[in-house]
Amino acid sequence: MNIVNSMKLSFLSKSVNESFARAAVAAFLLPLDPTVAEVADVKTAVSEAVTNAIVHGYPDRFGTVSIDMKLTDTGKAIIRISDKGVGIPDIEKAMEPLFTTSSDERAGLGFAVMQSFMDRVKVRSSPGRGTTVTLEKNIIRAHIKPVG
Repeated sequence: MNIVNSMKLSFLSKSVNESFARAAVAAFLLPLDPTVAEVADVKTAVSEAVTNAIVHGYPDRFGTVSIDMKLTDTGKAIIRISDKGVGIPDIEKAMEPLFTTSSDERAGLGFAVMQSFMDRVKVRSSPGRGTTVTLEKNIIRAHIKPVG
């Protein structure tokens, strides 16, 4: 598996930037020739991860949310969404459906949604240092030749 393209993107943790992140990732995914459903799956998972970074990573201040995305010659999209916010003290608990630390009307389904739409979801976090969510999606029929 070789990386054939990559991009990095950073933006302020404002909710208005969530739609920007979705659109940027969807556009970058297009060389893999995904179906409309595959694009929608990726956009939904990215939306959940970015929203988590904005709402839970920086609950009382603005910070930076970063996206690092790679496309492979086997048709895999690897998307890392990270923040340098408050972190998650108990990742297992946070990934349970309906668990939320938010006092507003959040459903606590973000990680469950990500897992349902992606082939792999990995979460790394350290309290006080931030969180990285890695999303992977295989676009089966895509095989891209390395650009030389």
